Amino acid sequence: MNTSRVALIADDDEFFRIALGFILKSKLHFTGIIETGSLDEAIERLSEHEDISLALFDLAMPGMQSAASLAAVRDVHPDLKVAVVSASSRRSDILSALTAGINGYVPKGLGASELAEAIGSILNGAVYVPPSIAGRPAPPEEVELPQVTRGNQDARSHRTIEFLTPRQREVLLLLVEGFSNKEIARKLKLGEGTVKIHMAALFRSLRVRNRQEAAAAGARLLPMTGSPH
Repeated sequence: MNTSRVALIADDDEFFRIALGFILKSKLHFTGIIETGSLDEAIERLSEHEDISLALFDLAMPGMQSAASLAAVRDVHPDLKVAVVSASSRRSDILSALTAGINGYVPKGLGASELAEAIGSILNGAVYVPPSIAGRPAPPEEVELPQVTRGNQDARSHRTIEFLTPRQREVLLLLVEGFSNKEIARKLKLGEGTVKIHMAALFRSLRVRNRQEAAAAGARLLPMTGSPH
């Protein structure tokens, strides 16, 4: 029986990754820790390692502009425990992350024991919410996704395109050029699972429902400078 427990820590603070990895190993009995410093790298590691059971994301690392990418990770890896470990205590950040469907929002300011307890509760199936917001339901308008009307969709998309990660831009460019997920994976030397996560994130970021709408949005928004190699 395989008893290994592998966690992914995505945070651009190397010292915090080391500290959090130590807590996961010493207090929660994880046997393997995979560290990444950007959202793109984290998504690629998730595709490469099927044995990851817990993924912890910082909100301030490169590539992480909104909770939309976490929702995309949840879409493609529904059984994975996904949580934010962040220094931000802003209510809007917490609500945005929880709306994305993650399993918890853990403040970095917790002590080692409290942090381990919070992550442990997530592993046991609970949704961890910081005490500062627990028991204080937000008004519906704070947690609902914004509605996009046809009139303002182009303006919103123009703002959104600036916040795509470098890898998401590459995927979108190849999608515009008509390549399938399998072909995009081959061209970018990625796993198909990685491309699926990037595609799901693109759909959410661009507020589109399918590949055709994403390609149409990309054709309007991206400079067509040729395929990435």
